[in-house]
Amino acid sequence: MDEPRRRNRSRSAAVPATMTLRVGTLLLFVVVLVGGCAGAGASTNASATPIPVSVTTPEAAVAQVIATEKRLTGIAPKNPDAIGQSAWYEVAPASGVGAFVVTVRIGWGDCPAGCIHEHVWHYAVAPDGAVSVVSETGPAVPDDAWPSPNGAGQRTGIGGVVTAGPVCPVEKNPPDPACAPRPVDGAVLVFGDASGTEVARTTAAPDGTFFAELPAGFYVVTPQPAKGFLGTPGPQSVTVTDGAAIRLALAYDTGIR
Repeated sequence: MDEPRRRNRSRSAAVPATMTLRVGTLLLFVVVLVGGCAGAGASTNASATPIPVSVTTPEAAVAQVIATEKRLTGIAPKNPDAIGQSAWYEVAPASGVGAFVVTVRIGWGDCPAGCIHEHVWHYAVAPDGAVSVVSETGPAVPDDAWPSPNGAGQRTGIGGVVTAGPVCPVEKNPPDPACAPRPVDGAVLVFGDASGTEVARTTAAPDGTFFAELPAGFYVVTPQPAKGFLGTPGPQSVTVTDGAAIRLALAYDTGIR
């Protein structure tokens, strides 16, 4: 009786050990399989790289800069003949490396007189489209000073502010806030297309602001003479791109000296 009982106990002890070995081997296989799949997925993501962009023109370099800061949408190139241009850009080739240096300037505060404040960036744009900031100077830019304060998706057209100055007979440095140019309520602005045909006109609000919603294209903005002012701002040539709002600063001359 003792011998058979010992055999039965020996057999019953051997079965669970075998099953444990098989289950352990199966679990190890599952872990390795799952780990391999996860590793394959991680490897795929790590090897993914952005599609390179070829930058070979100044226009393409500016587009890359604007893509990094949507509030620059609609900014115009620097126009030496424009009075009161608050926001502009310049592009220069970076010698020997096939890249471009894009200078961006945003000014605010009495811009018809040259802008009291300004913020300037110098961007380097590589041939593959990579953008880096080389230098940046100036105070933080107020929301309403950006060419497109809300970034992409805003109305397309031309807007800005109309002011008149000088207000005081003697200009001071630093400027006296009491002598800041005053808004021109009711100033009439005419918008013509490339052929010279009038396509729109608008009137400045009491705070001097205006906006004309226009499709993308080339326009000439012509301020009309206003009563009580000695000088009228000259025509401004503007190119509007889709989804951009161009900002202008137009200044009437009060005649005060």
